[in-house]
Amino acid sequence: MKNKCLIKSILLLLFTGVSCFARGQEQIHKENDSSSSRQPSIRWVQESSNAGWEARDSQGEVVYKGYMWILGGWHDSYQAPPRDVWRSNDGKSWEKVLDDAPWLHSDLPMSTVFKNRMWMMGGWYNGRLEGRSASNSVWSSKNGKDWELVTGNAGWAPRCAAAIVIFKNKMWILGGTTAYYYGDKESLLNDVWYSDDGKNWKLATADAGWPPRAYHQAVVLNDRVYIMGGGNYDPEYWGYNDVWSSADGIHWRQETPRAGWHERIWFSSVAYRNCMWVMGGWSGNPGKNWDDVWYSTDGKNWTELKTDGVKWKERHEHSAFVFQDKIWIAGGMTPPLVNDVWSLKLPRERGRRPKLGQP
Repeated sequence: MKNKCLIKSILLLLFTGVSCFARGQEQIHKENDSSSSRQPSIRWVQESSNAGWEARDSQGEVVYKGYMWILGGWHDSYQAPPRDVWRSNDGKSWEKVLDDAPWLHSDLPMSTVFKNRMWMMGGWYNGRLEGRSASNSVWSSKNGKDWELVTGNAGWAPRCAAAIVIFKNKMWILGGTTAYYYGDKESLLNDVWYSDDGKNWKLATADAGWPPRAYHQAVVLNDRVYIMGGGNYDPEYWGYNDVWSSADGIHWRQETPRAGWHERIWFSSVAYRNCMWVMGGWSGNPGKNWDDVWYSTDGKNWTELKTDGVKWKERHEHSAFVFQDKIWIAGGMTPPLVNDVWSLKLPRERGRRPKLGQP
């Protein structure tokens, strides 16, 4: 009888031990599965704290032939703007391509890539000095060194701080101001123009329906053009955080009168991973720079992207690129003017749309 009891006790201990081991292994697997399913940390990476070009803001910027390009910009309001051209294929090392490009109006220009060429148009010259002016010249280049004047007098009024997009195989410019620093409500524009060659421009609409503005941004997403934000700087500030869209550049609808982000001017925007993005900028109410990043798939519903670790300092009129499946920002006014370069890459989920938002 005692032997039977002893055998039962031993068997019970063995069974309990095996069960505990199995449960322990199951818990380990659950923890491993949980760990593997966690989203990787989303962080901004500082690629350079001091790029080769002199600190600046309000420059032209494009991605072209495997490089990010910086074109001209602004150093201060009491000298002519710089006309240098720089490029980089990694954000760390920058090569000067040209000291003095032939275009003069490189403060708040409109820049893009179209038909295998870089384009620079419009812009402001000479800050607050005598002889200051806006431009309606259009320039293009295949290499950043040799620039061709496509037209010295495009059909649209001279302007700076307009938005520009490529849409339906044409270049489009939207709004802007004819008089930086010294303008008023009459200086602001809400017309829309397009061209398929940079020389001949057609008016899509003289009044797009959205309030006239400058220092705004536009992107193409969902086969629509979206414009957002902007307003006026001087002599009286006002800003918007509305979003409008159009399927043809002529007829516009308001997606939201007030997006989730604070009204602002001088921000940057890109289209990346099926979303439109708003980054940084400046507001006069309150008077401050921003370092926030927001994204939306439809222009109506916006989510702020929260990232881990160190990020770039709040700023305005910085360059923004989409390059090597990353968002990049470069330069801008914090103050002071800076020439740092940062990148952000979102993790991808296997076989699914990339996860956006707070990790």
